Amino acid sequence: MIGKKITEAFNSQLNAELYSSYLYLSMSAYLASRNLPGFAGWMRVQVKEELQHAMKFYDHIIARGGKVQLTAIDSPPMKWDGALAVAEHTCKHEKKVTGLINDLVSLAKSEGDSESGKFLQWFVDEQVEEEENVGKVLAMVEKAGDSQSELQAVDRELAKRGK
Repeated sequence: MIGKKITEAFNSQLNAELYSSYLYLSMSAYLASRNLPGFAGWMRVQVKEELQHAMKFYDHIIARGGKVQLTAIDSPPMKWDGALAVAEHTCKHEKKVTGLINDLVSLAKSEGDSESGKFLQWFVDEQVEEEENVGKVLAMVEKAGDSQSELQAVDRELAKRGK
């Protein structure tokens, strides 16, 4: 049986993951409007991953006898000052999520919930990968600078994701 504190914290994270999906969907729409279909597609893959993360929390709560509580999802931003701002925002957001996951790990330890600790290890590993991947995208977009031709080359590279 999952404890009350862990259930509340996992529900909060489930909703944070849904917000991440919503944020990345907004970024994808923005990038598509900026004629960057590859980058927009890359973000759509992120959308799906964040939904999968949310469902992992959902399933874990239910499997351990907890009650899922879905709350309202805040509206994400809809405009950025270009692809670089999107990449920077994505990096900042992933670092925030890493902090949230680390807080959950600490809570699981303090509550003596080894099952949740084992469950969360996947997310710890995932966040290392997420930060690395987003960091690479940020570096590519930074390198492109103000060059439209370089940015289009980055867009073509990002279009390869999921293929």
